[in-house]
Order: sequence, then C-alpha cells, then structure tokens
Amino acid sequence: MKKNLDTICVQGGWKPKKGEPRVLPIYQSTTFKYDTSEQMARLFDLQDSGYFYTRLQNPTNDAVAAKIAELEGGVGCVLTSSGQAANFYAIFNICEAGSHFIAITGIYGGTFNLFGTTLRKLGIECTFVDPDATDEEIEAAFRDNTKCFFGETISNPGCNVFDIERFAKIAHRHGVPLIVDNTFATPINCRPFEWGADIVTHSTTKYMDGHATQVGGAVVDSGNFDWDAHSDKFSGLTTPDESYHGLTYTKEFGKMAFVTKLTAQLMRDLGSIPSPQNCFLLNLGLETLHLRMPRHVENAQKVAEWLQKHPKVAWVNYSGLQGDKYYELGQKYLPKGGCGVLAFGLKGTREDAIAFMDRLDFICIVTHVADARTCVLHPASHTHRQMTDEQLLEAGVRPDLIRLSVGIEALDDIIADLEQALK
Repeated sequence: MKKNLDTICVQGGWKPKKGEPRVLPIYQSTTFKYDTSEQMARLFDLQDSGYFYTRLQNPTNDAVAAKIAELEGGVGCVLTSSGQAANFYAIFNICEAGSHFIAITGIYGGTFNLFGTTLRKLGIECTFVDPDATDEEIEAAFRDNTKCFFGETISNPGCNVFDIERFAKIAHRHGVPLIVDNTFATPINCRPFEWGADIVTHSTTKYMDGHATQVGGAVVDSGNFDWDAHSDKFSGLTTPDESYHGLTYTKEFGKMAFVTKLTAQLMRDLGSIPSPQNCFLLNLGLETLHLRMPRHVENAQKVAEWLQKHPKVAWVNYSGLQGDKYYELGQKYLPKGGCGVLAFGLKGTREDAIAFMDRLDFICIVTHVADARTCVLHPASHTHRQMTDEQLLEAGVRPDLIRLSVGIEALDDIIADLEQALK
C-alpha cells in the first residue's frame, strides 16, 4: 500500500512486531551478540544482513534511514553524523584522487570550502559553475574524469532555486549522476528524484529535526543511475573490492550498490555515524515535518512580502514572491512553497546590517538555520567571514545579504520584532 508523505512522517521506518515497543526504541549499544563464529563471519563478508557493530548499522538508525528513504522515494539511505559528512560521503563514494566533479556557485559556505579546499587536498578537484550560464558554458566544464554534478534545491544562504530537471539532463548526457542537497525544501516540498536527480543529501540538523537538538545528515540513493553503463568512470562500484574478497557491488547488490558501498566501505573505514540517541531525536522531528513545513512557508511568505515593502530594505530573495528571479522555478519545483528561509539586504552598509541584527529581541543571531525558532545571520560577518567581498560574490553571496530563517511563532510577533529593529 502506497502511503501519503504525511503518514510516512508519522508511521514510516519502525515496524514493530508482536510485543515490541510501539515507539521507536533507542538501541544504545555498540555491539550485538551472535551464537557462532560463522554467523559473525557471514556478516563481515556481506553474505548476511544483520547488526554487529553500530559504526556500520544500528536498528534505531536504520529505522530512521528507512523513513527518510521512503519520504524521498529512494531505494536506501545512510545516516551520517552531520550534513557536511553526508555531502562528503556522497562525493567520496564515487570520487577518488584524480577525479573531478562540478558544483554550482552559491551553495552553503561550508560545502563550498569542503569542495574547493579540503577535497582538493585529497586530489579531488571541483569546478564551480554559474547556474545561470548557458548549457554550452556548463557542458564546457565537464572532463573525461568528471564523476558527478552537485546542486542545492534551495541554496543556502542566497535562496536560489536549482533547475533540477535541466541539470539532470546535462549530467546524464555526460554519463554522471546528479546529486542534490534537499535540506531546505525537504521531501515535503520537493522530491528531486521525480525531476531526474540520482542522489539526494540532507543536513537532518535543519527542518527534519526542526528543534535544533541533534546534528546529523543523510544520503539517499534513487537506485536509478546505471553505474555499469559507465563502469569505466565508477570502477569502485563496478569492479571487485579486494577488501571484501573481490566482491563487486553492482553485481551483488544491484540498485543498492551505492548505499551498500557507502556503508560497508566508507563507514567501515571513516566512521562519521550519528548516535542512536540522535537518531531517536531526529525521528521525533520527522513525525511533525509535514505539519511544520506549511507553517514555515506561510510565515516566510508574509514576512517576505512585508520586507519587500519596507523603505529601509533594498532587496528580498524569496521564490514565493511574484517577480522574484526564481519565481517560475519555484512554481515548478516547489508548488507547496519553498521553506522558511529568505535572504534580504538593507539600504546602507554592512555595519547597518549588523546594527539591525543586534537590536532584535527574540529573533536570535545564531549559526543555525531552519528550525522552529526564528533566527538571523549575516554570512559575510559569520559563516563566510574568511572571504573577501570579491570571493563572496564569486560564491554567489552578496556582502550585504542577511539570512532570515522564519520560524513557526506568531507572525505578528515576528514582524513586530523586525519592525522595532529596523527603526
């Protein structure tokens, strides 16, 4: 029986049997018992499924991963210790030293640094392209060793909407998968697989949790990309893995090849798992995701409209605004609305933006974004402060940009706080 997303949020993942807890339990154990050495050996050889060490799999974590996979419409999901870890693993599962991949500009500053600096130290090169460039200009960035293309459904912090279908077609013409970070939209407001994306990542720290109680990430595979059709590019999936006695992931696991390799090889060697306690908290957030997202969108739309009319506001980026650069793409990919995050700039200097934020009352200045509480950040002064104004613009972040994450409080109170601070 195919279920609605609302029902999956509440009921997905954990399927209790007779006499088992109705609510997802916390399996707070590093290890699991078996009766014979042969049973354990078969698990280590990937010949049987089961639990033996939480760094690889844990029942609490797997139930939450199954729920997220079902919400996105994927074949499998791996949970990670952070959204940054999720993006790293999604890339590193198919790239190695000597590989190249492409990402759009304007993505989250942490991801920009991960791709442009840290992965470069590992011998993996990233080319950043302007999403507004022509197809010919985008395709010129591809090389023989290009392994994937990366974008964000709604960019952080600029709130640009990614043309998923367009970039999926470009990526597939060059025989590589499209990876989409769907953190801000969540599967409630956008399901990238339906538009041609192959792999989806999340910072579950954000709306999926919704209460700022845990840090986590997720990598979801659609199961749609044919790795064997491009086996020369993806030898890690299509040729024998000597660390598992010559097992070939695509032959042994079919559509689950990408997820199995990520779990059995990368998690085995690098870790970066979330704790069962964190996954339990994440699951509580997921149970109300379908209720919170409409309220975030409703409040953000009204706040964006109010800011747009304010004499001290120079500009507002929110795809729900008619006339916004991304309005049409928003109507296509985000018919229920995007999220609660918007970007705007004040008439004046960077110092004026900082002074405005310092005068806010209950709207807090925090690094976090996308939870129940309204919060604000000035990327040029905080998350992107290591960049010059020129580098900010290259990364798609205006120096005067204020990121406002609109929560689910009373709308009148949110606007009143913004109004008194702007005075």
